[in-house]
Amino acid sequence: MEERITLCGDNCIECPRYNAHTEAELRKVAELWYRVGWRETVVSNEEIVCAGCSSHKSCTYGLVACTEKHGVEKCNQCKEFPCGKIANMLERSKWYQEKCKIVCSEEEYLALEKAFFDKEDNLKK
Repeated sequence: MEERITLCGDNCIECPRYNAHTEAELRKVAELWYRVGWRETVVSNEEIVCAGCSSHKSCTYGLVACTEKHGVEKCNQCKEFPCGKIANMLERSKWYQEKCKIVCSEEEYLALEKAFFDKEDNLKK
């Protein structure tokens, strides 16, 4: 299986946001991100579009800046791994996983599960 693992353990190849390219797909993702709670409103297609993590993006976990500070590309390369930021991220991810089970269709949940809820295993690779 092809993977593109982010610095925090997400798998871009499985991510609906990363894979959304048409206006309709982007709108659907924006609505899903709102329903799950990853956005406070349904954001514009320009805001929801994703080409993967990079230093210009903000990270709700503070991990992009942290990896830059520690001179590593991914969290699992850091001498402080696992740290409090990782523990917080994994805890929040588990909370979102439970919420997704409630607010998502089965198809949506399975896509999000593949993309976001194997962080801990992906970080160990």
